Amino acid sequence: MKLDDKKRITEELYEQLKASGTIYLTDFTGLSVKAMTELRAKLREEGLGYRVVKNTLAKRAIADLDLPGLEEHLEGPTGLLFSESDPVGPAKAVKDFAKENDDRPVFKIGVIDGAEVTSDDISRLAELPSRDQLLGSIAGSLTAGVAGIAGALNALMRDIADMIDQVARKNESA
Repeated sequence: MKLDDKKRITEELYEQLKASGTIYLTDFTGLSVKAMTELRAKLREEGLGYRVVKNTLAKRAIADLDLPGLEEHLEGPTGLLFSESDPVGPAKAVKDFAKENDDRPVFKIGVIDGAEVTSDDISRLAELPSRDQLLGSIAGSLTAGVAGIAGALNALMRDIADMIDQVARKNESA
């Protein structure tokens, strides 16, 4: 690889790492080319970045960034997974893919908003509902409360109308 290409890749990777709130390092040992292509396509569909670069270039890219613990895990086949915000979505996506592919890739380590997370932490994150699911659940709960109040008010209005009707009938017969 030419020096200019190495510089360009390092700069691109630096910018991706800098812009990402969530970064996961994965070991993709044992995945076929076809499986890697499927993984990248799945992650791309979800708006996530996944790059495989030489570890030396990745080490250069993170040298000027405050990303704890990543450098020591840049050994062997390493894929870098990027997300600008949601740490759960990428973890879920990789874990779901791994279930169908002999538990590959596996997480090495991650950094979420500047804090190091272990592979066990990432696996636990993957079990959580996604951000969209949580927001939907909150919205559903709020809507259910409003619907309950509306139902109670409707029943109260119906009861008042029924009482007025009964009083009117009583006055007519009297």
